[in-house]
Amino acid sequence: MGRVPDAEPDAGAEQTAATPTRSWTLSGGGFPDDADRISTARDDAASKGADSNGADSNGATGADADSNDADSNRADGARSDFADDATTVLPTAVGARDAAGVPDDTTRIIPESSLSNDDTVEDATTVLPTGVAGASTVAFPAAVPPASGAGSDDATSLFPAASAAGTPSAGAGSATATGTSPTSSPRASGTGAIGTAVSGIGAFFAKHRTASLIAAGALAFALLGTGAVVAGAATGGSEAGPLVAADTPTPTPTADPRPVPGAATAASRLRTCSVGEQAADPRLANFQAQVVNAATGEVLFDRGGTTPSRTASVLKVLTSAAALNVLGPEYRATTSVVKGSSPGQIVLVGGGDLTLSRTPTGQESVYAGAPHIDALADQAVAAWKADPASAGQPITSVVLDSSYFGEPGWEPSWNRKELTDGYMPEITALQVDGDRANPSSNTSERSDDPIVRAGEAFADALGENVDISRGTAPAGATQLAAVQSQPVSTLIQQSLIVSDNALAEMLARLVAVKAGTGNTFGALQEAIVGGLAPYGLDTSGIVIADGSGLSDNNAVPPSYLTQLFIKINAREGNLGVILDGLPVAGQTGSLSYDDRFTGDNSDADGAVFAKTGWIDTGYTLAGIINAEDGTPLTFAVYALGDVSDNAKEAIDTVTTAFFRCGDNLSNN
Repeated sequence: MGRVPDAEPDAGAEQTAATPTRSWTLSGGGFPDDADRISTARDDAASKGADSNGADSNGATGADADSNDADSNRADGARSDFADDATTVLPTAVGARDAAGVPDDTTRIIPESSLSNDDTVEDATTVLPTGVAGASTVAFPAAVPPASGAGSDDATSLFPAASAAGTPSAGAGSATATGTSPTSSPRASGTGAIGTAVSGIGAFFAKHRTASLIAAGALAFALLGTGAVVAGAATGGSEAGPLVAADTPTPTPTADPRPVPGAATAASRLRTCSVGEQAADPRLANFQAQVVNAATGEVLFDRGGTTPSRTASVLKVLTSAAALNVLGPEYRATTSVVKGSSPGQIVLVGGGDLTLSRTPTGQESVYAGAPHIDALADQAVAAWKADPASAGQPITSVVLDSSYFGEPGWEPSWNRKELTDGYMPEITALQVDGDRANPSSNTSERSDDPIVRAGEAFADALGENVDISRGTAPAGATQLAAVQSQPVSTLIQQSLIVSDNALAEMLARLVAVKAGTGNTFGALQEAIVGGLAPYGLDTSGIVIADGSGLSDNNAVPPSYLTQLFIKINAREGNLGVILDGLPVAGQTGSLSYDDRFTGDNSDADGAVFAKTGWIDTGYTLAGIINAEDGTPLTFAVYALGDVSDNAKEAIDTVTTAFFRCGDNLSNN
């Protein structure tokens, strides 16, 4: 039997109170009493204890309100689902009774005569007993017009009570109703109680059509709101879920947590100026390049930029940067003359100055401002004669000391033709004019023995018939004369502007000697890389085989050059010396030759400050571009492999494209 909340019973069929709003809760399926739940929902639910999980449910069933507990504690183990295909029918008319006064088996009928016109219902709960065999639908008027004719069915509403597999048949089921109905119904057994209750409900609906409409709407809302419970039952869920309509506060949505970035990331701008066509020029062979906005440090263009490769003469930039750190911009190389160990003997001691010139004083060699060997000889003769120990004795022999630099003088990877073609001398601490046959020409054949050439020039300047030999100066020997080179700052500029190999090797070897790593080619790796360390750039992958870049064994990534040139452009430390020595497109040095930046590429004249490079296996260019849009760019371009002289034009073309694009340069 269904159970009802406590209420005041009345012996009559009429009730004396009404509630303005009610919702209906149905539970069926042939369960024991504890499964027939009744829950009322109304505007004053809080004060009436209508919480669907509280007194309302527990009071109706006398059992634990938790649907899980109710399910697990059923005596018959039946599911809490509603009966299959059970349907609630809300007719608008009053049905008929059979001869025994019992409503039809399929419809519960509430006559409108159950209530008088002034009757009201309050806190009403009506339970329709479940013991009516074969009852599968319950009829409740949605809106009953006054004096509705018996059997009228013009406004019947159908609401499924439940549909769940595994629920007992409706014939053995129960239908429990709570809603706008008489307040109290005697605890009934049999059909008489049903008739009384149904009569009261019919009368109420007849009188309160508006309230009935509201109740029907509330029922529909409750059924929709609890659809999840019904659906769970229909899909075989184990939780018992009576339909409950109650004023439940709407839960406040909880926002999903979102990760908070540590710092805002600026979006990269879309750049549209492509140099793809120029970069694909086959004359560039194995192409590597990188371009960086020197103001922001952003890499704008990259093709193998982090791969260390041979640089050709661009390596002179690294040699110069190391020299500025290790030697300093004011360092000068000294060539001296000291007394020898034998009477009439003097020693010409090379100090690593390859610029010492045999041209007469007052006449310039390719190295402007270089010391002259005739001036050195004049000093030595004057000092020899002024010394009482040697006065009156002639100078009869000259020893040539070139021990400041170690052997060999020729790096094994160099092509020997560089000597005869006039691009590289043997690297010795004693020589004149970079061992050029013509001191006034940058490109001039070199000899097999620069030391002897220097000795002969010195002997000629002495004006004496002297013997020449090789050897070393005695320790602590008296110095008779000395001349010095131009400062390192000048030597760097002279080396860079026309890509002078002899000066670059002179500087590299002096760095090694000063750094204490040795005085041979083998000492350069540690010395040069160590000299670059104070700039704070990553030198990993850099290989230094020489100071000029002539060796194929040198390796520097373009990315190192672009970063170093940012510092050079900013004149960081003493690096402004390098900037001042770079060739300028169309104006100075090796970029002013008639095969560089010509034709359309002349657009970049005066805007490209860069070191050129050329060896048999590659052409290179690296430096600074003052772009057309005003952006300072640093760049490095390598064209390596099977290249010819026309690679220079291809390099100039892609560099001019960088100039035109500026900060709009795309990496596509």
